[in-house]
Amino acid sequence: MAFTPLHDRVVVRRTESEEKTAGGLIIPESAKEKPAEGEVISVGAGLRDDDGDRIALDVKAGDKVLFGKWSGTEITLDGEELLIMKESDIMGVIA
Repeated sequence: MAFTPLHDRVVVRRTESEEKTAGGLIIPESAKEKPAEGEVISVGAGLRDDDGDRIALDVKAGDKVLFGKWSGTEITLDGEELLIMKESDIMGVIA
């Protein structure tokens, strides 16, 4: 299914979290927190300014981003769990 978010919304796929701590301990699935890191899948066209011109988004498909723990709305598209959030919920792009 093709899905394009509207305005300043972004579709993000969470990346998998580490299964071991820095000390080498294995984290069980039940104790893992949902990661606050992901990859941008799709972006909207952007908001319009007072003159009606589009304001382009700062993120693009393929960017690795950090976002707030409670950001976005979880959805399922084609059996894949994704997040839809506003661009303002994204804290930064990972280089």
